Amino acid sequence: MSRSIRLALTVAATLAFVAGLAASANAADWPRYRGPNDDGIAETVPLEKLALTPVWKASIGDSFGQIAVVGAKAFLMSDRAGDEYCVCLDAATGKEAWSTRIDKTIKDANGDGPRSTPAIDGTHVYVYGTYTKLYCLELETGKPVWNHDVITEQGGKPLKWGSASSPLVIGDLVLVTGGGPGKGILAYKKDTGELAWAKTNCSYTYATPTIATINGTLQAICFMANGLVSVDPTTGDVLWTFAQPVATATCSSPVVGGKNGDVVYCSNGYNIGAAACQISKDGQKWTAKELWHTTRQNMSLWSTPVYRDGYIYGLFNHNDNSGPLACLDIMTGTVKWSQKGFGSQGGLILVGDKLLVQTPKGDLVLVAASSDAYKELGRVNILTAKDWTAPTLANGMIYARNSCVAGGVDQVTCLKLGH
Repeated sequence: MSRSIRLALTVAATLAFVAGLAASANAADWPRYRGPNDDGIAETVPLEKLALTPVWKASIGDSFGQIAVVGAKAFLMSDRAGDEYCVCLDAATGKEAWSTRIDKTIKDANGDGPRSTPAIDGTHVYVYGTYTKLYCLELETGKPVWNHDVITEQGGKPLKWGSASSPLVIGDLVLVTGGGPGKGILAYKKDTGELAWAKTNCSYTYATPTIATINGTLQAICFMANGLVSVDPTTGDVLWTFAQPVATATCSSPVVGGKNGDVVYCSNGYNIGAAACQISKDGQKWTAKELWHTTRQNMSLWSTPVYRDGYIYGLFNHNDNSGPLACLDIMTGTVKWSQKGFGSQGGLILVGDKLLVQTPKGDLVLVAASSDAYKELGRVNILTAKDWTAPTLANGMIYARNSCVAGGVDQVTCLKLGH
């Protein structure tokens, strides 16, 4: 393929991606895992303290997936009697509009149910299940449009705790990981379900790919079993790689930051640790240069951090119930501050210059996103049981969920900002 054609395709893909975001959601929606821009950043709203008004609470079914919200609808995955369903709710009332069975789901001592988040694009909802069943559903009815059994069709293997990766809609394609040799990263045409491309020999992990534009090039950054693999989303061609060993496929999603948006942070548990690399391009040659690497410290198990103004904020350590919320310099890995007592298995998002953190025990905590020092601005307990999911902020409402343990009740809750 000539350079001019490749450049034209890249520009077209970038424009299609941006146009797709505008068409599928407004600035206040949360249409997929990690939000509208794939970075864990929500709409900017006045949030000086954590004043909340409960709107509704409902038992929907176990899951560790985030809640996606577009307009008047909320979408989530749930376990119902050992099967996984994609469920659509009225975002204002919690009333169920429809539910569609996707596949069986996982039963595990660490928690039951699906682990992924639906992706909404235009009039369709895209779902990637526990056992890599990829579905396109009608947004209004939940009726299946097309579906694929990715592992069976593409020669992949199930992961021990089920797939946790969410689908990534990029322009006219839906990108997932999970195929076998030569098909580790795949893309399907979002309207028809036709396979567009399948490439790389890398095995998949639990991490959802991250879309980013680095050095003017749109790319999908996938945390695979051998480390980071960045591909051209239009063709699947590998742009660059960065070696980072993986112990059990338990990884957080890549985080992109740095002054020029060319630094990528990655992390996984089990004493493997965290690292950051800086991406450069000379002509057609891409290079990923390691900036720092550490084991045990500064690693996030699966809770993906957020980036703001040179710093990463996240929940760190491995299976640590009193693990810290910490601030790291993305260029050096230096810890600016660390506050214990949060737990390593919750989640967080960025709202303006504030962090909204959900702890594993169900506390919602508002913290200043400042590298100067830890400053807590508010804390409210909103759920019980096992809370291993980041909250969602959409259209002035906070949506959060837990997973049922030891006879408890699974719950999804909606809270309005302000009294």
